[in-house]
Amino acid sequence: MARLGIFAGLIFAFAQPFSANENALKSQETVIYLDNSFSMQAKLDNGTQLQNMVQEIIRNVPKNNSFTLMTNDKTFEDVEIEDIQNELIDLSPSTNQLTLDQVLLRSATMFANDKESIKRTVLISDFQEILGPLPIIGQDSEIYFIKQEPQDLTNVSIDSVYISDSDNEVIELTTLLSSSVNIETHAVSLYNGDRLIAKTSAAFNDGTTADVTFSVPANEPIDGRLVIADMGLPYDNEFYFNVESPKKIKVLAISDIDTGFLRRIYDPEEFDFTATPLSQVNYSGIEDFNLMVLNELEAIPGGLENTIHSFVRNGGSFVVIPAPNSDLVSYNRFASPYFNTKYGQYILQEAAISNISFEHPLYRNVFNNRVTNFQYPGVNSYYNLNSASQKALTFQNGNPFLVGNENSYFFSSALNQENSNFKNSPLIVPTFYNMARNSLKLPKLYQTLGIYEELEIPVSLSKDHILKISKDDYEFIPAQISQPKKVQLTFDENPTEDGIFQIINGEETLGKISFNYDRKESDLRFMDLSQVENDKVFASISDFFEDVQKKNSVNEFWKWFAILALVFVLLESILQRFLK
Repeated sequence: MARLGIFAGLIFAFAQPFSANENALKSQETVIYLDNSFSMQAKLDNGTQLQNMVQEIIRNVPKNNSFTLMTNDKTFEDVEIEDIQNELIDLSPSTNQLTLDQVLLRSATMFANDKESIKRTVLISDFQEILGPLPIIGQDSEIYFIKQEPQDLTNVSIDSVYISDSDNEVIELTTLLSSSVNIETHAVSLYNGDRLIAKTSAAFNDGTTADVTFSVPANEPIDGRLVIADMGLPYDNEFYFNVESPKKIKVLAISDIDTGFLRRIYDPEEFDFTATPLSQVNYSGIEDFNLMVLNELEAIPGGLENTIHSFVRNGGSFVVIPAPNSDLVSYNRFASPYFNTKYGQYILQEAAISNISFEHPLYRNVFNNRVTNFQYPGVNSYYNLNSASQKALTFQNGNPFLVGNENSYFFSSALNQENSNFKNSPLIVPTFYNMARNSLKLPKLYQTLGIYEELEIPVSLSKDHILKISKDDYEFIPAQISQPKKVQLTFDENPTEDGIFQIINGEETLGKISFNYDRKESDLRFMDLSQVENDKVFASISDFFEDVQKKNSVNEFWKWFAILALVFVLLESILQRFLK
């Protein structure tokens, strides 16, 4: 019997009996999503959240086990932890934040077609609300959440900057800030390149939002950099913008009469003024101007009408001053697309200009006070002008003298000396000056990374020449379309880092363009995972792998049978020694 026990123990030991649940016997695939967005840069006692997660992955992922790891911008497919350890340590934050739906869709494509295998997706993130709604997760779903939400994090962010006001001497720059918690004030510094030019404190009136205004010279280029310091996310503590040197505004006056009053207003130091008779207009060159003044033309030809419509679509502006004997058919055909403007009856009656719209863009900030005793000019005759546009100047009888906004302006009366004394009025200078100033739109102060942007550069490139974008050692060639008088640049995937970049044509720098990271991750609002089953949510990566090991553990019994065989060997030896 002892001898039979030895054989039985050995046979069972070599058969390697075991017990395990059903899933432990199936092949298993694991896809890990590691969120490397900017919000994972939240600082902890021993590094950032992203750095901590990388170290936990390196320590806890079983060696010699293949898996797939994906981030917002990289994928490591079917690898072992030792293969990607160095790349994970050097992992940098990404501007591309995937939603949960995108993550799950990508992970589904990385699994094999084996229907019997266990397909496990592990999501490691702080789960900000911008990741989108939680997916519908059933009890049998193999989707697991490892949430890393920072504790007691206070984050102040520079959200945007814009020109709130400007004149020919000063530009007012307003900066918007936000805070994740209620605070009173926060310091903001403004640099021009590396030189500090202003520093102030932003007052958070409602506790979480604030704005602060800086004044900078209008005639100087600014390589702007706004800087704050906080203990929250570092990516939103700097904001780049650039203000280019002002360019001369090009004004074209089409007139068959004297335009001396316009030449006196448009000073050569600030404007490039050209006057030409209607018969000598170069239609192909109109696109080069910013403002066009149609000064008392008897009629507006169809060719000029079409050219001006195209001119306006491309950002140009125009002013119409009617002649006393204007062809109203051609005038109304031209004017109707702009605020449904229409010239009506010609009225031979004196009228005084008595009302100024101080809120109109032409006169905003022109007057220190709302003038009531102003020496208003008048006219001897005018057209009955109907328009849905804003009235800038109005007669005593309520009829408009000047209407328009943005890129189109219409006078209702001729301005020659025989018909009006408007040329002798102080109003004429701010009126025509601001029409020209408003015709040259200031370029955008900055662009946002990851968002499709277009930029037009007024340059003519020779064949096979291209524009490059450069900052320090970082250079790339954007998508571009070269046209006869300009180049259209398109920004989508590049650049990938913020800063002020130079636009280069060969050895010549044509201008600068600023890029900033999208501030959407600065809003520290996180998903509530309480609706997810408790066994799907873990506080750390080590907890997750411990749970997986328990659920998929295999209990092997061959050692016990080997020990039993040894016991029978010992028993047989005792029996042979003591039983003769």
